[in-house]
Amino acid sequence: MFQNIAERKGEMKKARKIFLIVAAAFVVIMLGIGIYGYSYITSALKPMNPDSEETVEIEIPLGSGVTTIATILEDNQLVKDAKIFKYYAKFKNESQFQAGTYDLSQAMTLDELIESLKSGKLYREPLFTITYNEGWTVEQIAERVAEKTTHTAEDFLAKVDDPAYIQELAAKYPTLINPEEMLAENVRHPLEGYLYPATYPYYEENPPLTVIIEQMLEETNKYVVQYQEAIAAIEDINTAHKFLTFASLLEKEATAATDRATIASVFYNRFDEGMPLQTDPTVLYALGEHKDRVLYSDLEVDNPYNTYKNQGLPPGPIATPGTASMEAALSPSKTEYLFFLADKDGKNYFAKTYEEHQQNVAKYIDTQYE
Repeated sequence: MFQNIAERKGEMKKARKIFLIVAAAFVVIMLGIGIYGYSYITSALKPMNPDSEETVEIEIPLGSGVTTIATILEDNQLVKDAKIFKYYAKFKNESQFQAGTYDLSQAMTLDELIESLKSGKLYREPLFTITYNEGWTVEQIAERVAEKTTHTAEDFLAKVDDPAYIQELAAKYPTLINPEEMLAENVRHPLEGYLYPATYPYYEENPPLTVIIEQMLEETNKYVVQYQEAIAAIEDINTAHKFLTFASLLEKEATAATDRATIASVFYNRFDEGMPLQTDPTVLYALGEHKDRVLYSDLEVDNPYNTYKNQGLPPGPIATPGTASMEAALSPSKTEYLFFLADKDGKNYFAKTYEEHQQNVAKYIDTQYE
């Protein structure tokens, strides 16, 4: 009997040991599954490739639900797991997605993908932004780039003035870039006036100069392509280079109270009369300095950009024109004015004759300096 009891105790110990081993193995397996699952889900919630600079074009068909969209994203390697994207979108209560063609990036987070698919445009949180103002010269843009990035102003200017780079850009932007005009002997900076003024987002800590430059060119190119037929129809500004040059004159003459369209009409009237444009900002650009008032002696500077000494447009733009100046160049007012001036408050006074103009000078300009 005692032997039977001992044998039973031994069997119970073995059973308990086996149970503990099985239980421990189960816990280890479940823990492993949990760690793997947590790791997998965490990974699936992150961008596929945070360093990617390329975009992938996808098509979201009309009427697509979140399940279909999630599958399209996974098939194009924009998300790791379609189910996780689907449940994440549902958890965030996101469902109003738009059909269409999208250029998305593997560097985008799930929130950025969702925002893009909701808004109908590419959305990413930039690391930083840089604002370039209307009317700035390429040298001022270079200084701003140097302030905000590790690039020097000298490096920026060397890039935008590089003839080989201009030739490369001509292949990318054939409507906008004409090396023959831009690399002409008297042009100071080939890309002067071509770098559209706006606030631009950047998605890497130190974007290459080509990215910085071509973001601005992309915007200018959009307008030039849009206005291409209208530009070609105006004899005096019938190329992109001439158009941007003309628009830059309007930009530099403009103040808060300036009517660009009326100033544009003055310039076109002067073309028709065979008169020089005689605009002070071109003199300042020729001098390479800013002045509150252009002196009569300044008007004699021997420089191709001086429109007092040279007929027609200067060799190239003198600043970056904004949209308002571009549109004024294409839609000038209908006037007979040949002269204008601005007083110290920026208000413009126009005249049809030189005699009227001299009266305005005496009344609104000379009295300011008495």
